Amino acid sequence: MPEIYLHPQGLLDEGAVVGAGTRVWAFAHVASGATVGSGCNVCDHTFIESGAWVGNDVTVKCGVYLWDGVVVEDSCFIGPNATFTNDRVPRSKVHSGEYVKTFLRTGCSIGANATILPGLEIGAYAMVGAGSVVTSDVPAHALVFGNPARMRGWVCACGKKLLVDNAEVATCCGKIYHLTNGLLGVSHAD
Repeated sequence: MPEIYLHPQGLLDEGAVVGAGTRVWAFAHVASGATVGSGCNVCDHTFIESGAWVGNDVTVKCGVYLWDGVVVEDSCFIGPNATFTNDRVPRSKVHSGEYVKTFLRTGCSIGANATILPGLEIGAYAMVGAGSVVTSDVPAHALVFGNPARMRGWVCACGKKLLVDNAEVATCCGKIYHLTNGLLGVSHAD
């Protein structure tokens, strides 16, 4: 895998950890104490704060700020200007000392201009629609959008909307999805 690409106007602080093959573009800033995995794309005008953790093969589009306590697992997509917060009771010049954790699980996608409140978990392969305000946890493979974001359906790992039939079963990409107790499970087709 190729070395890190750092644009001449990108900023990588001493003490930041960035994996091989990651690209840090113009006016992006990865702070000391932040971790960014391999094969990531950190687009223009982004900031990754000390204490933020980003896995491998993640795309962070323009205008995104990942604050201390935000944990992004592998293969996530974060759309332009998506907003994350890490303090449930923000006050000027009053710092909590430890911020709540927000988890983006493997393969989830966050749409442009979505807002994710602190302390939430966005499940694996879930999809949050553009402009949504997420105020509660999102289950794996869920499709949510709106203000506040509400459950609107289910998506395959490939991103296509699943049509769950009356038997509460759907298929896509050689996988069988089963809806049980309001959660979507997956198994491979024979």
